[in-house]
Amino acid sequence: MSGTINAIVARERDGKVAGKLEQLAVTDLPDEDVRVRISRSTLNYKDGLAVSGRGRICRRLPMVCGIDLAGEVLESRDERFKPGNRVLANGYELSEKYWGGYAQQQRLKGDWLVPVPEAFSAEQAMALGTAGYTAMLAVHAIEDAGITPDDGPALVTGATGGVGAVSVMLLARLGFRVTGATGKAEGASFLKALGAAETIGRDQLARESRPLESETWGAAVDSVGGTTLATALAQTRRGGLVAAVGLAGGFKLPATVMPFILRGVTLRGIDSVMAPQDQRRRAWSALADRIDPGRLARISRVAPMSELPSLANDILDGKISGRVVIDVNA
Repeated sequence: MSGTINAIVARERDGKVAGKLEQLAVTDLPDEDVRVRISRSTLNYKDGLAVSGRGRICRRLPMVCGIDLAGEVLESRDERFKPGNRVLANGYELSEKYWGGYAQQQRLKGDWLVPVPEAFSAEQAMALGTAGYTAMLAVHAIEDAGITPDDGPALVTGATGGVGAVSVMLLARLGFRVTGATGKAEGASFLKALGAAETIGRDQLARESRPLESETWGAAVDSVGGTTLATALAQTRRGGLVAAVGLAGGFKLPATVMPFILRGVTLRGIDSVMAPQDQRRRAWSALADRIDPGRLARISRVAPMSELPSLANDILDGKISGRVVIDVNA
């Protein structure tokens, strides 16, 4: 095992921790059981924070950034994986405590790996990535609660983002009348092409809400948090469920207990980072069954790893709709 690889590595430079493209020796990779040749990764909001240095994501330095990866096993000390197996990884504190997917190769624990579904190429798997997998976990939470389209329309906040866009596709596929909340001028046409029945401006939710408002939503997927989540809860119908998956709009929740004790609303947090393997495999299997490849292609594009420093700022500034797949070999 010799040679060098390209990687986005976060280090402290001039008093700021940020990621930069550099070369590493293959022998620098961590001593984990499975060595993977990575072909694709993807860009998530959390990756934007790590690479740009605008959020303290990396808890150890130096750190190879990237919370997602898909590729092929090169060698393995784990009997569950053989050379040539196609695998992916999401979460598990990659890019925080452990070296992640913005590299041409990586060594990983076998416990972190999931087989890439036969229906997906590496590029399609990463067009979904953590965002798509998180969206599927949220939709499973809604389904497992017994909520159906008969219980009312579904709201998706931050709908033009990665989690939001995939949530719109999945909920529409299940027959829900989906409303996407977005602040982007082009958001309406983008979301309706994915199956949304209608869109609303994010300002209709990102405001101080009353403890209870008109019952509107049977279910919701929220990636914003803050006042947006509080308003969604206040508008959720009796017995409905809101799946909270992100905090792009803030981590505080200025809400009351009224939706919970007077309408029996459930607020369900979605932990995609440390979700157990059975939930992960169920989610990826469901994505393979339910995602329309044509619609997935419409919400994704491929960019070279060399562009990550600028793309990181773009995603944080709300300039990216849909998904950006990262070609780690370009």
